[in-house]
Amino acid sequence: MKSGFSPLQWPTLLPLLLLCVLFSYLYTILWLRPERLRQKLRNQGVKGPKPSFLFGNILEMRRIKHELARSDQEQEAGTGDRFSLNYVATLFPYFLHWSRVYGSIYLYSTGSIQALFVTDPDIVKELANCKSLDLGKPCYLQKELGPLLGMGILTSNGDLWVHQRKVIAPEFFMDKAKGMVNLMMEAANAMLSSWENKVESEGGSAEVVVDEFLRNFSADVISRASFGSSFAEGKEIFNKIRQLQMAMAKQNMFIGVPGSRYLPTKSNREIWNLDISIRKLVLNIAKSREHDSATPVNKDLLHSIIEGSKAGPLRSCIPEDFIVDNCKNIYFAGHETTSTTAAWCLMLLASHPKWQSSARAEVLDVCQGNPLHSDMLRKLKTLTMVIQETLRLYPPAPFVTREALNNIKVGSINIPKGTNIRIPIALGHRDPAVWGPNPDRFDPDRFSNGIAGACKPSHMYMPFGVGARTCAGQNLAMVELKVVLSLLLSKFEFALSPNYVHCPAFRLTIEPGDGVPLVLKKL
Repeated sequence: MKSGFSPLQWPTLLPLLLLCVLFSYLYTILWLRPERLRQKLRNQGVKGPKPSFLFGNILEMRRIKHELARSDQEQEAGTGDRFSLNYVATLFPYFLHWSRVYGSIYLYSTGSIQALFVTDPDIVKELANCKSLDLGKPCYLQKELGPLLGMGILTSNGDLWVHQRKVIAPEFFMDKAKGMVNLMMEAANAMLSSWENKVESEGGSAEVVVDEFLRNFSADVISRASFGSSFAEGKEIFNKIRQLQMAMAKQNMFIGVPGSRYLPTKSNREIWNLDISIRKLVLNIAKSREHDSATPVNKDLLHSIIEGSKAGPLRSCIPEDFIVDNCKNIYFAGHETTSTTAAWCLMLLASHPKWQSSARAEVLDVCQGNPLHSDMLRKLKTLTMVIQETLRLYPPAPFVTREALNNIKVGSINIPKGTNIRIPIALGHRDPAVWGPNPDRFDPDRFSNGIAGACKPSHMYMPFGVGARTCAGQNLAMVELKVVLSLLLSKFEFALSPNYVHCPAFRLTIEPGDGVPLVLKKL
């Protein structure tokens, strides 16, 4: 049988055929496959907003944010405590809106990513107790946030994650964290001395925007504690990781839109260049360390990471990537969480003078004029309550994110492979059914009987995540926060500057959008 097309027509038809194949591929990836997943959940009674082709619910999210953010903020302003407003209303109003419409479990889409949104306490408990490696971190994180996180401990799964956890977690056990108190004091006193000089030079009172100071302090601590170097040596890495974080935060809503990270936009080019630069800097430090003799002084976290890169299940991760990605994870998570929480804590203490006075009195009573040491930390009950309440109102990470790497059952829901699961920490931390009336109010007293006495059920308090993947560095973060806040309280009284503007911003973590300016007076 003869073909209906002559050889001369094929060059004309080839582009058309390729276009048809491309469209068929995109239609399958972007619609048919996600629609089959969505249908499996719909058949179990899971509802949600109707997605559109290519963008899912992204366009609706932008519309809701534009329409509802202002009105919701005005409603929340009626609570009377403008410093503890539920920022979910301004940053993520679409989640509030959909929760009102669809309840505590619903499905939404960002591009090709299908996300199961969960605030139901029973399902959260099931997820927290799940130890199966079939439930892991979303695969898109390695792609979309690859330049910042790669395949490090924050994003990896399976045997690779198990190996990374065994390498890294022991470096942050409580006994090691307490052993770092002296170096934390050294870093904090250097920062506070600069503030004392400023206060004295300005006649006893000075305004200081504390965020960058706290970021540098925390970076200095994690660098000294984990990498055996001072902040000065790692300053370039920290600065570039901060730039990378800011650049990637601008693109957050479009995560999941196919091909967006490959386009040579100005933002993408900036991300690519920073990624290359950071990789070179980290590898230079690692190579110089490898050339050093393996004396006990060098057996810090970097040494463990280098040794870990030579062993374990590294089929999907070459040794250089293992070192670079985990160093970037520690650099980012190790200082960003602590510095942001410290800034929010100071904002809340500055706006609640009674709690500031109470925390200061406790610090002075415990220390009795002596240098701070690890045994004193457990006696700082009031300060611990203040930190816990700060982490409730302003958890650094807004979500716990997981992905069903295989079909799994959670509670009564059969979750298909490929489904993302998102637990909104900020919503869970402000649920009146869990925390009682006035959950938006700053009230450290709610932790007077510990976490179990503060909320029912206690697993709904999750500033460091939930389950097997709870943050490995939470002990270091808590010790570091107690050290820097107790030293600061013992040296200064402080109030919020009239220039303070309350505008929490989502830049991969929740941080003060315009910084925290404090008016400091030396005690």
